[in-house]
Amino acid sequence: MLQSLKNTWFFNIRGDVLAGLVVALALIPEAIAFSIIAGVDPKVGLYASFCIAVVIAFVGGRPGMISAATGAMALVMVTLVKEHGLQYLLAATLLTGVLQIGAGYLKLGSLMRFVSRSVVTGFVNALAILIFMAQLPELTNVTWHVYAMCAAGLGIIYLFPYVPKLGQLIPSPLVCILSMTAVAMYFGLDIRTVGDMGELPDTLPIFLWPDVPLNLETLGIIFPYAAALAVVGLLESMMTATIIDDLTDTSSDKNRECKGQGVANIASGLLGGMAGCAMIGQSVINVKSGGRGRLSCLVAGSVLLLMVVFLSDWVSQIPMAALVA
Repeated sequence: MLQSLKNTWFFNIRGDVLAGLVVALALIPEAIAFSIIAGVDPKVGLYASFCIAVVIAFVGGRPGMISAATGAMALVMVTLVKEHGLQYLLAATLLTGVLQIGAGYLKLGSLMRFVSRSVVTGFVNALAILIFMAQLPELTNVTWHVYAMCAAGLGIIYLFPYVPKLGQLIPSPLVCILSMTAVAMYFGLDIRTVGDMGELPDTLPIFLWPDVPLNLETLGIIFPYAAALAVVGLLESMMTATIIDDLTDTSSDKNRECKGQGVANIASGLLGGMAGCAMIGQSVINVKSGGRGRLSCLVAGSVLLLMVVFLSDWVSQIPMAALVA
């Protein structure tokens, strides 16, 4: 038992903790942005990201993979929120989890072995383009300080690993975010920060059962959205798991991951969060920063909540230029 815990949780403590810190910082603006896309309060996405990351760390089938609120899922739920409101979204999130658990027991995750390498490559390249395009609004109609900070951030990310000893001990993205935030605060630069994206929550999430009628009419409203969310979430999660398998040269349990995504989404819905799934960008950041085990995902989710609730005054001052870099 102890050996199993060590092999899955504590074999890479330093790397997982530092990578988790990097991911937590990067998750904050993304969770807020995805909440805005879905048409809900920023805390809905932040609570979801915390809850899903923490739960999936225990029940997921791919150690080192980061799951949270995502843009793909947010786009699916826009119409539901607009027409029926947040409570129906929470109900759809619960049903999404149930459907994903069912997919796990039906062993649908095993079908991923039939997906060709070219499809996975296309998926990764398309996401890379989308991630790049998503950063462009932060680089248009801005002052020269933003470009300078972005360039300096890129320099730190690519050059810091060559610093003797320290370069291999501390992830360069973490150094970039901390140093650029310190510079912006010291010089009082008038640039866009995390706080400008939306109000951060000031309380811990609480248990919340969706306030909707429990009848067939409600089921008829939420089922099409829940089914779409379940399919999109599992497809992105399975693709991401395959990519992380390749990056780390290890294997994962895709069927367990399906069930884990379902459990995580049910937990998210019960704590007032939106549905989510695995994140290719954050998962790659985690692996590149040294994260390999379940501990990295647990640290990312836990630190995310602690930062937005108890350190919001500091977190809100992180410049978006550093996160763009």
